[in-house]
Amino acid sequence: MKISIHTMYFLPDFGSAPILMNELASGLAARGHEVEVVATIPRERGGRFRRTIHSMERKDCFAVHRFRTNANPKPFRRLMAWNAYTLWTLAHMLTFKRGQVVFLRTPPVQLGVMGWLAAKLKGGKVLLNVQDIHPDLSIESGILKHGFLIRLALRFERWIYDRADRIAVISDGFKSNLLAKGVDPKKLEVIPNWVDTDLLKPHPKDNPVARKHGFESKFIAMYSGTISISSNMALGRVLEAAALLKDDPDILIVLVGEGTNKPDLEARARGLGLVNVRFLPFQPYKDLPLSLSAADVLLVPLDKEKSHLSVPSKLYTFMAAGRPILGLAVEDSEVALIIRETECGVCAPPDDPSAIAAALRTLKSSPQARRAQGDNGRRHVVEHFAKDMILDRFERLMASL
Repeated sequence: MKISIHTMYFLPDFGSAPILMNELASGLAARGHEVEVVATIPRERGGRFRRTIHSMERKDCFAVHRFRTNANPKPFRRLMAWNAYTLWTLAHMLTFKRGQVVFLRTPPVQLGVMGWLAAKLKGGKVLLNVQDIHPDLSIESGILKHGFLIRLALRFERWIYDRADRIAVISDGFKSNLLAKGVDPKKLEVIPNWVDTDLLKPHPKDNPVARKHGFESKFIAMYSGTISISSNMALGRVLEAAALLKDDPDILIVLVGEGTNKPDLEARARGLGLVNVRFLPFQPYKDLPLSLSAADVLLVPLDKEKSHLSVPSKLYTFMAAGRPILGLAVEDSEVALIIRETECGVCAPPDDPSAIAAALRTLKSSPQARRAQGDNGRRHVVEHFAKDMILDRFERLMASL
């Protein structure tokens, strides 16, 4: 097959999307398919990307095309980056060979326009991979407020879905959301994100990364990932919970990652005088297994209004690390359901600092329960979300097109 993978972010950019899309491209190329990736210039633009407008390189037997957009994370500038990326993909589409499978990782949903034109002009088959439900997230976040614009965005979303050949969603909750919007059920297939369980596996808590940061003697509750619009408020409540835990010098909250709202969280932590909270930048991917293993509990936060609109891929990554999960999500959300069914951790309301603090105290006092929860999560991911297993499903779906 000839496969064109469109994803805004690709290695060496930071976050889970670049890692997953690199593994998808590498896996499909290793199976003999002709693969290209169409992405953006990394957001940190040092070295060879400093003044680059467009680049092309070959990596692991596939081609990577990168186009420049702005890297400002503020909502309006981010929308402009989405639009600019879509325009670049339209220009690149002119180079397509006929009959390609066009894999579109959304957001941005604007990519659907390129997919539609690729189908019309080049005979391509369009597979949408829906990672977040937009515009719902923008509406719930208060970014999209005007009634006319909301109606326009919802109609545009439906127009995009109607013109895709198949739509892969990452959870049953996403499937229900799209069915409620009138999407043809024959188009939908639930294919979750995957984990490289050979790389991401449990290690001792006392390891080189833990010793580097002085974590080995503390009870570490860690969040690791992008500080995004779906988790910003919940992480704010984690800081308030940290204020309630200041009487326990053994508990340390560690927030690893970058994102639009990180400076606001850092300012809030300073305002609260929190000495039991540590902020760290994104760690090198090769160190991620040791970094996650340095934690005693891993946090999966979702703001209350967005708990039904996202299933962070970090949930499966954290489960693979063999550490218990503290899910900050409403009781009937998919994240909470997964945690309960697999018995891989506990949940607390994302808007209740007292409940978050109480959950952390309980987890700290229950080392045997933590070990069992970590083992349950690891076993479930190996059985259901291992990389090769999920890539097999994507390959079959693409072949069916």
